[in-house]
Amino acid sequence: MELSKFYLDTGIESGSDEAGRGCLAGPVVAASVILPPDFYHPLLNDSKKVSEKHRDELRYVIENEAIEWKVAFVSPAEIDIYNILNSSFIAMHRSLDQFSTLPDRLLIDGNRFIKYKTIPHICIVKGDSKFASIAAASILAKTHRDEYMEKIDNEFPMYKWKINKGYPTKKHREAIKEHGVSPHHRLTFKLLPEENQLELF
Repeated sequence: MELSKFYLDTGIESGSDEAGRGCLAGPVVAASVILPPDFYHPLLNDSKKVSEKHRDELRYVIENEAIEWKVAFVSPAEIDIYNILNSSFIAMHRSLDQFSTLPDRLLIDGNRFIKYKTIPHICIVKGDSKFASIAAASILAKTHRDEYMEKIDNEFPMYKWKINKGYPTKKHREAIKEHGVSPHHRLTFKLLPEENQLELF
């Protein structure tokens, strides 16, 4: 099914999405994207439905052809303060804060959002598989976050973040149990299935 280009035919629309909400470690990352009216790529879809190779290809195309795109991070320490849902909204707001031209409306993946300035927004469940701008945002959020997790894996290779990207895999949890937590772990998340005393680096 081809993605819809716009929610309405008038004005400038930006799509926003995030990556990393369900992870035990690393930031939550959001992207916002304004696509040109004639933008089309046959591989563009929800990042979860696109292979890593194709995500990297799409990232290059989106970053070069979008009218505007920005990516923003919210750290694990901030997630522990604000909770993961609010941190996702903060990341989206931070991405929009970087725009040189504000859009007329925002298309937000999901069913909740905190209003950004005075700009109208539309929450769309599974929006990353329905609208091109949200799908593009999902690609950028995912690829930028994966790149970051691969970078910090060099500091803490025992957690295998190059492979699991911070998600709660069995091996990730086993590494937490064996080595304790790193500065990149979210301490308010249930890091282990059972109660264990974790050591901080």
